[in-house]
Amino acid sequence: MLILCLDEIFFHHDPVLVAVEPHSMAWVAGQRGPDRTGDTWYDVLKPWPNLERVVSDAGTGLARGVKLLNEARATTSTDLEQHMSEPVQCGLDIFHTEREMQRVVSRRWAGAAKRLETASKADEQVAQAKRHGIDARAAAGRARQAWHQAERVFDQAVAAETAMNRIKAAVALWRPDGHLNDRAWAQQQIAETISELGAEEWGKVRRLLQDSRTLNHLDWMQEQMVQAIPDPLLREAVIRLRYWRGEMSRSHGARQMHATHLVVESQLLCQRLSPDWLQADARVGYIVSHTVRASSAVEGMNSVLRMPQARHRPVRQQMLDLKRGFWHCRPFTQGKRRGACPYQLLGLSLPTHDWWELLQMEPEALRQKLSTQELAA
Repeated sequence: MLILCLDEIFFHHDPVLVAVEPHSMAWVAGQRGPDRTGDTWYDVLKPWPNLERVVSDAGTGLARGVKLLNEARATTSTDLEQHMSEPVQCGLDIFHTEREMQRVVSRRWAGAAKRLETASKADEQVAQAKRHGIDARAAAGRARQAWHQAERVFDQAVAAETAMNRIKAAVALWRPDGHLNDRAWAQQQIAETISELGAEEWGKVRRLLQDSRTLNHLDWMQEQMVQAIPDPLLREAVIRLRYWRGEMSRSHGARQMHATHLVVESQLLCQRLSPDWLQADARVGYIVSHTVRASSAVEGMNSVLRMPQARHRPVRQQMLDLKRGFWHCRPFTQGKRRGACPYQLLGLSLPTHDWWELLQMEPEALRQKLSTQELAA
Protein backbone atom coordinates (compact mmCIF):
# COMPACT_ATOMS: atom_id res chain seq x y z
CA MET A 1 0.00 0.00 0.00
CA LEU A 2 1.43 3.36 -1.04
CA ILE A 3 0.54 6.34 1.15
CA LEU A 4 1.82 9.84 0.42
CA CYS A 5 1.78 13.00 2.51
CA LEU A 6 1.24 16.06 0.32
CA ASP A 7 1.72 19.77 0.83
CA GLU A 8 3.03 22.95 -0.75
CA ILE A 9 6.17 24.62 0.58
CA PHE A 10 6.70 28.17 -0.63
CA PHE A 11 10.06 29.08 -2.10
CA HIS A 12 10.42 32.85 -2.58
CA HIS A 13 6.66 33.10 -3.24
CA ASP A 14 6.76 30.14 -5.66
CA PRO A 15 5.14 26.88 -4.47
CA VAL A 16 7.10 23.64 -4.37
CA LEU A 17 4.70 20.70 -4.58
CA VAL A 18 6.07 18.08 -2.18
CA ALA A 19 5.12 14.42 -1.67
CA VAL A 20 6.71 12.28 1.06
CA GLU A 21 6.26 8.58 1.83
CA PRO A 22 5.88 8.85 5.63
CA HIS A 23 7.33 5.52 6.81
CA SER A 24 10.60 5.73 4.90
CA MET A 25 10.60 9.56 4.69
CA ALA A 26 11.34 9.19 0.96
CA TRP A 27 10.91 12.55 -0.76
CA VAL A 28 9.27 11.18 -3.88
CA ALA A 29 8.17 14.45 -5.48
CA GLY A 30 9.47 17.99 -5.30
CA GLN A 31 8.17 20.03 -8.21
CA ARG A 32 8.70 23.76 -8.26
CA GLY A 33 5.61 25.51 -9.62
CA PRO A 34 4.31 26.76 -11.84
CA ASP A 35 1.32 26.94 -9.46
CA ARG A 36 -0.66 24.80 -7.00
CA THR A 37 -3.83 24.28 -8.97
CA GLY A 38 -5.65 20.98 -9.28
CA ASP A 39 -4.25 20.37 -12.77
CA THR A 40 -0.68 20.79 -11.53
CA TRP A 41 -1.26 18.45 -8.59
CA TYR A 42 -2.82 15.94 -10.96
CA ASP A 43 0.37 15.96 -13.05
CA VAL A 44 2.40 15.32 -9.89
CA LEU A 45 0.25 12.39 -8.74
CA LYS A 46 -0.39 10.80 -12.13
CA PRO A 47 2.93 8.84 -12.30
CA TRP A 48 1.98 6.84 -9.15
CA PRO A 49 -0.40 4.08 -10.32
CA ASN A 50 -0.17 2.20 -7.00
CA LEU A 51 -1.09 5.22 -4.89
CA GLU A 52 -3.98 4.29 -2.57
CA ARG A 53 -4.16 7.02 0.06
CA VAL A 54 -2.99 10.58 0.58
CA VAL A 55 -2.92 12.72 3.70
CA SER A 56 -2.93 16.48 3.22
CA ASP A 57 -4.29 19.78 4.47
CA ALA A 58 -7.58 21.26 3.31
CA GLY A 59 -6.10 23.04 0.28
CA THR A 60 -8.62 23.30 -2.55
CA GLY A 61 -6.06 22.86 -5.34
CA LEU A 62 -4.69 19.70 -3.78
CA ALA A 63 -8.19 18.27 -3.25
CA ARG A 64 -9.04 18.97 -6.88
CA GLY A 65 -5.86 17.25 -8.01
CA VAL A 66 -6.91 14.07 -6.19
CA LYS A 67 -10.40 14.40 -7.67
CA LEU A 68 -8.99 14.67 -11.21
CA LEU A 69 -6.81 11.62 -10.55
CA ASN A 70 -9.82 9.60 -9.40
CA GLU A 71 -11.84 10.70 -12.43
CA ALA A 72 -9.02 9.57 -14.71
CA ARG A 73 -8.82 6.22 -12.92
CA ALA A 74 -12.58 5.74 -13.25
CA THR A 75 -12.23 5.73 -17.05
CA THR A 76 -9.81 2.77 -16.89
CA SER A 77 -11.47 -0.29 -18.37
CA THR A 78 -8.80 -2.81 -19.46
CA ASP A 79 -8.05 -5.83 -17.28
CA LEU A 80 -4.34 -4.98 -17.36
CA GLU A 81 -5.01 -1.61 -15.75
CA GLN A 82 -7.79 -2.73 -13.42
CA HIS A 83 -5.51 -2.52 -10.36
CA MET A 84 -4.93 1.14 -11.14
CA SER A 85 -8.63 2.05 -11.31
CA GLU A 86 -9.32 2.13 -7.54
CA PRO A 87 -9.95 5.69 -6.31
CA VAL A 88 -7.37 7.35 -4.10
CA GLN A 89 -8.67 7.92 -0.57
CA CYS A 90 -7.89 11.27 1.03
CA GLY A 91 -7.41 11.94 4.74
CA LEU A 92 -7.39 15.41 6.24
CA ASP A 93 -4.23 16.26 8.11
CA ILE A 94 -4.54 16.36 11.92
CA PHE A 95 -1.33 18.38 12.27
CA HIS A 96 -2.84 21.59 10.86
CA THR A 97 -6.06 21.19 12.86
CA GLU A 98 -4.16 20.85 16.11
CA ARG A 99 -1.97 23.82 15.19
CA GLU A 100 -5.06 25.98 14.62
CA MET A 101 -6.44 24.91 18.01
CA GLN A 102 -3.13 25.74 19.67
CA ARG A 103 -3.19 29.22 18.16
CA VAL A 104 -6.64 29.90 19.62
CA VAL A 105 -5.65 28.57 23.04
CA SER A 106 -2.39 30.55 23.03
CA ARG A 107 -4.30 33.76 22.29
CA ARG A 108 -6.69 32.99 25.15
CA TRP A 109 -3.82 32.46 27.59
CA ALA A 110 -2.08 35.61 26.36
CA GLY A 111 -5.28 37.57 27.04
CA ALA A 112 -5.57 35.99 30.49
CA ALA A 113 -1.98 36.90 31.33
CA LYS A 114 -2.61 40.49 30.24
CA ARG A 115 -5.74 40.74 32.41
CA LEU A 116 -3.91 39.28 35.40
CA GLU A 117 -1.16 41.83 34.96
CA THR A 118 -3.74 44.64 34.82
CA ALA A 119 -5.41 43.37 38.00
CA SER A 120 -2.05 43.17 39.79
CA LYS A 121 -1.28 46.76 38.83
CA ALA A 122 -4.69 47.81 40.14
CA ASP A 123 -3.87 46.19 43.49
CA GLU A 124 -0.58 48.09 43.56
CA GLN A 125 -2.47 51.35 43.02
CA VAL A 126 -4.73 50.51 45.98
CA ALA A 127 -1.74 49.77 48.20
CA GLN A 128 0.02 52.95 47.07
CA ALA A 129 -3.06 55.05 47.86
CA LYS A 130 -3.26 53.55 51.35
CA ARG A 131 0.42 54.23 51.99
CA HIS A 132 -0.08 57.92 51.13
CA GLY A 133 -3.25 58.22 53.18
CA ILE A 134 -5.45 58.77 50.11
CA ASP A 135 -9.03 57.53 49.89
CA ALA A 136 -8.57 54.15 48.17
CA ARG A 137 -12.25 53.26 47.67
CA ALA A 138 -12.31 54.21 43.98
CA ALA A 139 -9.04 52.38 43.30
CA ALA A 140 -10.32 49.32 45.19
CA GLY A 141 -13.47 49.29 43.04
CA ARG A 142 -11.36 49.37 39.89
CA ALA A 143 -9.20 46.55 41.27
CA ARG A 144 -12.23 44.39 42.04
CA GLN A 145 -13.55 44.95 38.53
CA ALA A 146 -10.14 44.13 37.05
CA TRP A 147 -9.96 40.87 39.02
CA HIS A 148 -13.46 39.86 37.93
CA GLN A 149 -12.47 40.41 34.29
CA ALA A 150 -9.21 38.50 34.84
CA GLU A 151 -11.05 35.55 36.39
CA ARG A 152 -13.55 35.49 33.52
CA VAL A 153 -10.81 35.51 30.86
CA PHE A 154 -8.79 32.93 32.82
CA ASP A 155 -11.83 30.61 32.97
CA GLN A 156 -12.27 31.02 29.20
CA ALA A 157 -8.63 30.05 28.64
CA VAL A 158 -9.03 26.96 30.83
CA ALA A 159 -12.19 26.00 28.94
CA ALA A 160 -10.41 26.46 25.60
CA GLU A 161 -7.51 24.25 26.64
CA THR A 162 -9.91 21.61 27.97
CA ALA A 163 -11.76 21.64 24.64
CA MET A 164 -8.48 21.31 22.74
CA ASN A 165 -7.40 18.32 24.83
CA ARG A 166 -10.78 16.67 24.36
CA ILE A 167 -10.58 17.10 20.58
CA LYS A 168 -7.04 15.73 20.54
CA ALA A 169 -8.30 12.65 22.38
CA ALA A 170 -11.18 12.35 19.90
CA VAL A 171 -8.86 12.12 16.88
CA ALA A 172 -6.25 9.91 18.58
CA LEU A 173 -5.83 6.24 17.72
CA TRP A 174 -6.76 5.03 21.22
CA ARG A 175 -9.74 5.94 23.37
CA PRO A 176 -9.08 6.71 27.06
CA ASP A 177 -10.81 3.45 28.04
CA GLY A 178 -8.24 1.37 26.14
CA HIS A 179 -10.36 0.56 23.09
CA LEU A 180 -9.29 1.35 19.57
CA ASN A 181 -10.85 4.60 18.43
CA ASP A 182 -13.56 4.66 15.77
CA ARG A 183 -15.50 7.27 13.82
CA ALA A 184 -18.74 6.99 15.84
CA TRP A 185 -17.08 7.70 19.20
CA ALA A 186 -14.84 10.41 17.77
CA GLN A 187 -17.76 12.20 16.07
CA GLN A 188 -19.74 12.18 19.31
CA GLN A 189 -16.86 13.73 21.25
CA ILE A 190 -16.24 16.34 18.57
CA ALA A 191 -19.93 17.25 18.29
CA GLU A 192 -20.25 17.76 22.05
CA THR A 193 -17.09 19.87 22.13
CA ILE A 194 -17.90 21.98 19.06
CA SER A 195 -21.24 22.97 20.60
CA GLU A 196 -19.26 24.75 23.33
CA LEU A 197 -16.97 26.60 20.89
CA GLY A 198 -19.11 29.60 20.06
CA ALA A 199 -16.43 32.23 19.45
CA GLU A 200 -15.67 33.31 15.90
CA GLU A 201 -11.98 32.51 16.36
CA TRP A 202 -12.91 28.80 16.49
CA GLY A 203 -14.49 29.00 13.02
CA LYS A 204 -11.63 27.41 11.09
CA VAL A 205 -11.23 24.65 13.68
CA ARG A 206 -14.96 23.87 13.48
CA ARG A 207 -14.82 23.66 9.67
CA LEU A 208 -11.86 21.28 9.76
CA LEU A 209 -13.40 19.05 12.42
CA GLN A 210 -16.72 18.84 10.56
CA ASP A 211 -14.96 17.72 7.38
CA SER A 212 -15.57 13.96 6.99
CA ARG A 213 -11.95 13.46 5.82
CA THR A 214 -10.67 14.36 9.29
CA LEU A 215 -11.57 10.92 10.69
CA ASN A 216 -10.68 8.82 7.64
CA HIS A 217 -7.57 7.52 9.38
CA LEU A 218 -9.81 5.80 11.95
CA ASP A 219 -11.81 4.09 9.20
CA TRP A 220 -8.59 2.92 7.55
CA MET A 221 -7.23 1.55 10.82
CA GLN A 222 -10.44 -0.29 11.70
CA GLU A 223 -10.66 -1.76 8.20
CA GLN A 224 -7.10 -3.07 8.35
CA MET A 225 -7.67 -4.55 11.81
CA VAL A 226 -10.67 -6.56 10.60
CA GLN A 227 -8.71 -7.82 7.60
CA ALA A 228 -5.65 -8.73 9.68
CA ILE A 229 -7.52 -10.48 12.52
CA PRO A 230 -10.97 -11.73 11.44
CA ASP A 231 -11.82 -13.23 14.85
CA PRO A 232 -13.45 -10.35 16.81
CA LEU A 233 -12.72 -11.84 20.25
CA LEU A 234 -9.02 -12.33 19.50
CA ARG A 235 -8.85 -8.91 17.87
CA GLU A 236 -10.28 -7.14 20.93
CA ALA A 237 -8.08 -9.11 23.30
CA VAL A 238 -4.90 -8.30 21.39
CA ILE A 239 -5.87 -4.63 21.08
CA ARG A 240 -6.49 -4.50 24.83
CA LEU A 241 -3.13 -6.16 25.48
CA ARG A 242 -1.34 -3.67 23.20
CA TYR A 243 -2.93 -0.66 24.93
CA TRP A 244 -2.24 -1.72 28.52
CA ARG A 245 1.30 -2.74 27.65
CA GLY A 246 1.89 0.83 26.53
CA GLU A 247 0.23 2.20 29.66
CA MET A 248 2.45 -0.03 31.81
CA SER A 249 5.58 1.49 30.30
CA ARG A 250 4.31 5.09 30.52
CA SER A 251 2.69 5.19 33.96
CA HIS A 252 3.95 4.97 37.54
CA GLY A 253 2.74 3.89 40.94
CA ALA A 254 -0.78 2.53 41.32
CA ARG A 255 -1.60 3.17 37.66
CA GLN A 256 1.39 1.07 36.60
CA MET A 257 0.39 -1.76 38.93
CA HIS A 258 -3.14 -1.72 37.55
CA ALA A 259 -1.82 -1.75 33.97
CA THR A 260 0.52 -4.66 34.78
CA HIS A 261 -2.38 -6.69 36.16
CA LEU A 262 -4.41 -6.06 32.99
CA VAL A 263 -1.46 -6.95 30.76
CA VAL A 264 -1.14 -10.36 32.44
CA GLU A 265 -4.89 -10.89 32.29
CA SER A 266 -5.06 -9.92 28.58
CA GLN A 267 -2.08 -12.09 27.67
CA LEU A 268 -3.64 -15.16 29.30
CA LEU A 269 -6.87 -14.50 27.40
CA CYS A 270 -4.98 -14.22 24.10
CA GLN A 271 -3.20 -17.51 24.74
CA ARG A 272 -6.52 -19.24 25.34
CA LEU A 273 -8.14 -17.78 22.24
CA SER A 274 -5.42 -18.67 19.73
CA PRO A 275 -1.99 -20.35 19.62
CA ASP A 276 -1.00 -17.74 16.99
CA TRP A 277 -1.75 -14.76 19.22
CA LEU A 278 1.84 -13.48 18.94
CA GLN A 279 1.44 -13.03 15.17
CA ALA A 280 -1.86 -11.25 15.78
CA ASP A 281 -0.16 -9.00 18.33
CA ALA A 282 2.56 -8.14 15.80
CA ARG A 283 -0.05 -7.31 13.17
CA VAL A 284 -1.87 -4.96 15.54
CA GLY A 285 1.38 -3.20 16.38
CA TYR A 286 2.24 -2.82 12.71
CA ILE A 287 -1.16 -1.37 11.80
CA VAL A 288 -1.18 1.11 14.69
CA SER A 289 2.36 2.29 13.96
CA HIS A 290 1.63 2.63 10.23
CA THR A 291 -1.67 4.50 10.54
CA VAL A 292 -0.93 7.93 9.08
CA ARG A 293 -3.08 10.76 10.39
CA ALA A 294 -0.84 13.79 9.80
CA SER A 295 1.17 15.14 6.90
CA SER A 296 3.87 16.44 9.22
CA ALA A 297 6.38 14.36 7.25
CA VAL A 298 6.09 17.04 4.56
CA GLU A 299 6.68 19.78 7.11
CA GLY A 300 9.94 18.01 7.93
CA MET A 301 11.11 18.78 4.40
CA ASN A 302 11.03 22.48 5.28
CA SER A 303 14.40 22.23 7.01
CA VAL A 304 15.85 20.41 4.00
CA LEU A 305 14.67 23.11 1.61
CA ARG A 306 15.58 26.10 3.75
CA MET A 307 19.36 25.74 3.29
CA PRO A 308 19.39 25.91 -0.52
CA GLN A 309 16.69 28.58 -0.34
CA ALA A 310 18.96 30.77 1.79
CA ARG A 311 22.05 30.18 -0.38
CA HIS A 312 20.66 30.25 -3.91
CA ARG A 313 18.31 32.66 -5.67
CA PRO A 314 16.55 31.17 -7.43
CA VAL A 315 16.66 27.44 -6.75
CA ARG A 316 15.90 25.64 -9.98
CA GLN A 317 14.24 22.29 -10.48
CA GLN A 318 17.61 20.63 -11.17
CA MET A 319 18.88 21.73 -7.74
CA LEU A 320 15.76 20.34 -6.08
CA ASP A 321 16.27 17.01 -7.85
CA LEU A 322 19.89 16.86 -6.69
CA LYS A 323 18.79 17.65 -3.17
CA ARG A 324 16.22 14.85 -3.30
CA GLY A 325 18.86 12.39 -4.51
CA PHE A 326 21.18 13.33 -1.66
CA TRP A 327 18.33 13.04 0.86
CA HIS A 328 17.41 9.55 -0.32
CA CYS A 329 20.98 8.26 0.18
CA ARG A 330 21.66 9.95 3.51
CA PRO A 331 21.35 7.57 6.52
CA PHE A 332 19.31 8.80 9.46
CA THR A 333 21.43 9.38 12.56
CA GLN A 334 18.71 9.06 15.21
CA GLY A 335 15.20 7.86 15.83
CA LYS A 336 13.53 4.64 14.76
CA ARG A 337 15.04 4.93 11.24
CA ARG A 338 18.60 5.32 12.51
CA GLY A 339 21.31 3.72 10.38
CA ALA A 340 19.22 3.44 7.20
CA CYS A 341 18.55 5.84 4.34
CA PRO A 342 15.13 6.39 2.70
CA TYR A 343 16.06 4.20 -0.28
CA GLN A 344 16.88 1.31 2.05
CA LEU A 345 13.70 1.83 4.08
CA LEU A 346 11.73 1.68 0.83
CA GLY A 347 13.35 -1.70 0.12
CA LEU A 348 15.09 -0.38 -2.99
CA SER A 349 18.14 -2.48 -3.87
CA LEU A 350 20.89 -0.40 -5.49
CA PRO A 351 24.52 -1.20 -6.39
CA THR A 352 25.50 1.42 -3.82
CA HIS A 353 23.73 3.89 -1.59
CA ASP A 354 26.56 6.41 -1.84
CA TRP A 355 25.02 9.52 -3.38
CA TRP A 356 28.16 10.65 -5.20
CA GLU A 357 28.86 7.23 -6.71
CA LEU A 358 25.29 6.95 -7.96
CA LEU A 359 25.54 10.41 -9.47
CA GLN A 360 28.69 9.45 -11.40
CA MET A 361 27.15 6.31 -12.92
CA GLU A 362 25.90 6.39 -16.47
CA PRO A 363 22.12 5.82 -16.57
CA GLU A 364 22.48 2.83 -18.91
CA ALA A 365 25.12 1.20 -16.69
CA LEU A 366 22.95 1.72 -13.60
CA ARG A 367 19.93 0.27 -15.42
CA GLN A 368 21.95 -2.77 -16.43
CA LYS A 369 23.15 -3.40 -12.87
CA LEU A 370 19.61 -3.12 -11.54
CA SER A 371 18.40 -5.60 -14.17
CA THR A 372 21.18 -8.03 -13.21
CA GLN A 373 20.18 -7.79 -9.53
CA GLU A 374 16.53 -8.49 -10.39
CA LEU A 375 17.50 -11.58 -12.40
CA ALA A 376 19.75 -12.83 -9.59
CA ALA A 377 16.93 -12.37 -7.07
